[in-house]
Amino acid sequence: MELSPTARVILGMIRMGKRTGYEIKQLVDVSTRFFWAASYGQIYPELRRLEQQGLIQGRHQPSGGRSRTEYSLTAAGERALGEWLESEREPTWELRDEGLLKLFFSTGPEIGRTLRSMRESYEGGVERLRAIDPKPTNPDGGAPLTLEFGIAFNEWAAEWCARAEQRLARSPDRHAAAGA
Repeated sequence: MELSPTARVILGMIRMGKRTGYEIKQLVDVSTRFFWAASYGQIYPELRRLEQQGLIQGRHQPSGGRSRTEYSLTAAGERALGEWLESEREPTWELRDEGLLKLFFSTGPEIGRTLRSMRESYEGGVERLRAIDPKPTNPDGGAPLTLEFGIAFNEWAAEWCARAEQRLARSPDRHAAAGA
């Protein structure tokens, strides 16, 4: 069964013990959002689809006067997640970086400002990632390696921005330096 990217996130989060849409979103916001985000607008419709497909099962559990549904993986859901995790298909690589989008469209002095903003953002990303303890998210899994990758990627990106800023500052033709 082909799973959507959001379905993969949800099945994985449920396997990790997150049972409600709210809990899934909370963990996404401090873990996978750094490389694979999911919004409430994606999570709740996907929970309904996964339940209709028999991959998860919901159970209504009112809490404090609120209606909430806790989900668990079915045997079919566990198999679907396992098949995806074991698949040798080349993983999709997608980078959504608004700074790169701005840089692509920047001209003149905008280029330097955009590079500086990007560098500062990546430096902040390193600090935020270093503050994360990977153990609560997936103690027996790949969370520590994923965190290590995120830190290394943000460090590399910040260094790249700094080198581009230096090149831009040294160049008499700032447009050529930014594209070099």
